Amino acid sequence: MDRRNFLKSGLIGAGAGTLAAGTALANNTIPKEVPEWSQILGAGVDVEPYGLPSPHEAHVRRRNVEWLTASPESSINFTPLQDLSGIITPNGLHFERHHGGVAEVDPNEHRLLIHGLVDKPLVFTLEDIKRFLPVSRFYFVECAANGGMEWRGAQLNGCQFTHGMISCCQYTGVMLSTLLNEVGIKPKGKWILAEGADSAGMNRTIPMEKALDDCMIVYAQNGEALRPAQGYPMRLLVPGFEGNMSVKWIRRLEIGDMPWFAREETSKYTDLLEDGKARMFTWVQDANSIITTPSPEKVMKHKGYNVITGLAWSGRGAIKGVDISLDGGRNWEPAQLEDPVLPKCLTRFYYPWDWQGDGKLIQSRAYDDSGYVQPTFAKQREERGLNSIYHNNSIHTWEVKPNGEVENVQLA
Repeated sequence: MDRRNFLKSGLIGAGAGTLAAGTALANNTIPKEVPEWSQILGAGVDVEPYGLPSPHEAHVRRRNVEWLTASPESSINFTPLQDLSGIITPNGLHFERHHGGVAEVDPNEHRLLIHGLVDKPLVFTLEDIKRFLPVSRFYFVECAANGGMEWRGAQLNGCQFTHGMISCCQYTGVMLSTLLNEVGIKPKGKWILAEGADSAGMNRTIPMEKALDDCMIVYAQNGEALRPAQGYPMRLLVPGFEGNMSVKWIRRLEIGDMPWFAREETSKYTDLLEDGKARMFTWVQDANSIITTPSPEKVMKHKGYNVITGLAWSGRGAIKGVDISLDGGRNWEPAQLEDPVLPKCLTRFYYPWDWQGDGKLIQSRAYDDSGYVQPTFAKQREERGLNSIYHNNSIHTWEVKPNGEVENVQLA
């Protein structure tokens, strides 16, 4: 059955599971066995002060790569994208990237200073920030190095490791423009130095145009206070830009008339080209996508009706569409986008697939409402060579083998 007939058959609609999967019952009888858990009382309320997942979901966890970074204090772990549904990342599974370990900040002592080329320098406490009109928005945060280990070839055999430096949450806080209006920006104030309270003193230059657009000072994530690893008690959020610019444990914003050229935007987080030069200020996370099922962690177990699913995102705006290829990019067909489709937010996509146990090279290709189309590896390497680490948003390939196993590969 081809995909068109698949769609006509109604298998993708309501009741698809009944028609496409399941175990047939002999003579339409219901199994008589009553499972053990149906014969005893369960635990009462308030057993745990903070709710925990089922022990049967213990495999759904963040993971790291020991050889990737120098020490645990300057390291990263990866979100298990292949095990998540929808677009929201639970707080306990949000990826982490630290430069000097997790700062343990006392919210009662923490302060945010805004100074420099302003009319009235001000210091804000957490309570001061919470007195402003709150705003809640959905955004992704992605490390600039997401996919960076793949520049020279397929290295890690797992969706979590190739693309797990991204998470998507609902953030609550105050618009940065509101605070900047409080201090008053002088005409020459065109740049902001954002500095964190961690031991690394992580800092980045933010263009004023972006700061006044959609940047936020946030104190809550997915309905609860930020966790320490995500910048408690407050962080800067710079939607659509590389994640390190969303400085955690934010303590200082200095307004200036030129970029600061900080360490993390000169010697680090720059895109090194073939000739040794580097692209400057490549902030935006361009349109990207990844198939999460099937993937090396989610192998094919059943022939016949299956659904390819994955995630797409763009720091330029909203995802407009995702195409799927089953033959390594020679032919493409559109996937179905699941609502909501929001700007600078993860978007879930689906594609019905009749798999008959044959080998396939599956890919996803995203494009956004700015007209940008996710590029191939060949195109990116032609433009930038092999010396880069950051901003790899190339079309990714999974090889589905006849036995159902899935492997990370790259096509010439």
